[in-house]
Amino acid sequence: MDANLPKVKVAVIGVGHLGQHHARIYSELPGVELVAIADTSEARRREVGARLRVPTVADYRSLIGTVDAVSVAVPTAAHYPIALAFLQAGSDVLVEKPITQTVGEADVLIAAAKGGRILQVGHSERYNGAVQALSERVHDPGFIEVHRMGPFPNRGTDVDVVLDLMIHDIDIILTLVKSPVTAVSAVGVPVVSGQVDIANARLEFASGCVANITASRVSGERLRKIRVFQRDTYFVLDYANQELNLFRKTVGDATSKTRLTRIEIPVARVEPLRQELNDFLESVRLRRRPLVSGEAGREAVAVATQIIERL
Repeated sequence: MDANLPKVKVAVIGVGHLGQHHARIYSELPGVELVAIADTSEARRREVGARLRVPTVADYRSLIGTVDAVSVAVPTAAHYPIALAFLQAGSDVLVEKPITQTVGEADVLIAAAKGGRILQVGHSERYNGAVQALSERVHDPGFIEVHRMGPFPNRGTDVDVVLDLMIHDIDIILTLVKSPVTAVSAVGVPVVSGQVDIANARLEFASGCVANITASRVSGERLRKIRVFQRDTYFVLDYANQELNLFRKTVGDATSKTRLTRIEIPVARVEPLRQELNDFLESVRLRRRPLVSGEAGREAVAVATQIIERL
């Protein structure tokens, strides 16, 4: 990056579990001025502000019109009004996943960005090195199986597990299959919170592909894996370890049997959130479309909404 170019002035709205890492990374990146962080919790403002040596405000509205770009990392219900306020004031916006609670709200944000603003959605798994390697290799998936499970987090329970966790995999599956969803079935159970905490969904696509997705925030073990099957091959991806293995059909000769041969795919292991923020900043500087656009975020919410309706 040209050292003579002006720095991008950014702010982070919400510095909880995820927002604090947005602020940390912005404070470390060249060509960025972290103007301020905003949070309604005085304790969070003081702790993160002191650690990163950055100004803090209690009310995000005092920052509207003062920054080039903003990360919105507040509870899901507040994504829409805060992102809309900054877009309308002329700032570029990265809003954490899900983009909004409803498709209608997502449509309004997308329309607000049409005047030349950048609108990116924080589906950070798209920047996982293993996911990017997988995306380059999948060409005609027939069946996809996903498990995203972990212990109860005591956060994010303003929405059910579909919008909290499953939304990651919905987004990735849509990018892999590239075909309209034709049927959705789902089952879910509230266990700890007042929302559905464990859910299973089956998606059928016009291409014939079927995806089976399980998401849980009440499991004793942590598991984040996706398996993608296509003719003569299948892939096993471990999100957490950023590992990707290919199993390929090997045809034997007259004396040996046909078998599956395991091949480890080289993966560039990265910090997905850092890659995501770099993509956002490059989109801001170059005025280009980000990898995960507002439209992509909307499509994930549209499918998640169908799943929630069937729970």
